[in-house]
Amino acid sequence: MSIREVVLDGSSLTVDIVYDVACNDARVSLSPEARERMGRTQAVIADIVKRGDVVYGVTTGFGKLSEIAIPLDRLAELQVNLVRSHATGVGPYLPQREVRAMMLLRANVLAKGFSGSRPELVDILAGMLNERLHPPIHEQGSVGASGDLAPLAALGLALIGEGELQQADGTSANAADVLRAHGLAPLTLGPKEGITLINGTQAHTAIATLAIHDAMTLWRTAHVAGAMSLEALLGTPVAFDARIQDARGQSGQSKSAALLRDLLDGSDLRESHRHGDPRVQDAYCLRCMPQVHGPVLDALEWIENIVGREINAATDNPLVFENGETLSGGNFHGQAVGMALDLLAIVMTNLATISERRIDRLVHPDFNQGLPAFLSPEAGVNSGFMMAQVTAAALASECKVLSHPATVDTIPTDGNREDVVPMSMGAAWKARRVIDNVRNVLAIELMCAAQGLDCRLPLKPGARLVAAHAAVRKRVLPLEQDRVLSYDIETLSNAILSGAFTDEIDD
Repeated sequence: MSIREVVLDGSSLTVDIVYDVACNDARVSLSPEARERMGRTQAVIADIVKRGDVVYGVTTGFGKLSEIAIPLDRLAELQVNLVRSHATGVGPYLPQREVRAMMLLRANVLAKGFSGSRPELVDILAGMLNERLHPPIHEQGSVGASGDLAPLAALGLALIGEGELQQADGTSANAADVLRAHGLAPLTLGPKEGITLINGTQAHTAIATLAIHDAMTLWRTAHVAGAMSLEALLGTPVAFDARIQDARGQSGQSKSAALLRDLLDGSDLRESHRHGDPRVQDAYCLRCMPQVHGPVLDALEWIENIVGREINAATDNPLVFENGETLSGGNFHGQAVGMALDLLAIVMTNLATISERRIDRLVHPDFNQGLPAFLSPEAGVNSGFMMAQVTAAALASECKVLSHPATVDTIPTDGNREDVVPMSMGAAWKARRVIDNVRNVLAIELMCAAQGLDCRLPLKPGARLVAAHAAVRKRVLPLEQDRVLSYDIETLSNAILSGAFTDEIDD
């Protein structure tokens, strides 16, 4: 069940909460405790400026220019110039839901109170989220060190009323005009507030948060699709016996096998070949689903743990403490989430490759246990699902290319001051594309498996797979003669994301 309001305190966001704000428009506000905490550390910054202390990013330049002291009368200019100069992104724009997630995560970081900024920065971010106002943000241009500088700078520009803002109706206009039209005032940045807006890991972490949410949905959907395929191919569930899993002791494998047993329970199809079947065991893509799907879950749980910590982490530099101290460090460095994103791409690719192998068995007349060639009632005149398998193969192969890790690379930046960078934004958009590919491969498998089950009637699978079959047929008709399949694949792919093969099946 989605939530309708999120009160930010800097420490209680979860993957599901971020998803609700990004995708379901849950409203956002700042907690009174966080507002007071921010006020105390903002007073620390005000005292530093009053005393004329030399503090990085407050009274100095940035990066390689940190040795340059900035006159008191130019501190406001310093912060605005920082935001403008760092808005150097290129390439495609981030999807709206990723921009919303990034805005929420940045607001949450500020709410922690280690940034030294005014509560007004969170208020305007919350106001923009609640009014569904989103700046255009390019996905390329960040190396994930000193944070996602270019994407966050693009967000910062909107807060000060520069550039454009997209409104709920899809129209875009001057950011300052849009803010005022929705009762929000563009910010005039105070000391440190420019660097506060752009220093952090929130762009690639936003993508990671939504990707891990989607990946968990895909993991469960993969079991539904795989179980349907096994039934259509007259496979055996013996390999999913709990005793086999217990003998190995791998947690994800055991959970995977238990889910498969639940999905396959009560199957007429299983009973039809329980006795007298000369086959001793199924191919790996059917028999070894727990051994392949299971480690994916183990990895996803580790990734979700990393991402869950990062969405509540203080990633500014310098950090401001209520006792008056400011400490410079490297919490903006994106290695942790970047490596998790690289792993996400790798493990989800394994779901794509095993699903594609099941699709091939469903359509291959030599391997599909008497189903029509390419699942077509009139093979020859019709090609059936021949090219759907080709599409799945193309997507699975692309996933393999995208599985090369981004975070093993580094190129020094900022005059060699930032000499080890994680390339975490590259890991993020790679992982997102892998997730999209896996979703489309599973959509193809669901479509093919449903056709295979149609061919086995009047015998039926277990009750939950009957429901899964109905979920397919609610959206896609059986293939009686050739038609354009792209629309069907897209329809099922969207249904997967909405929970049609997880939530609906559970219900």
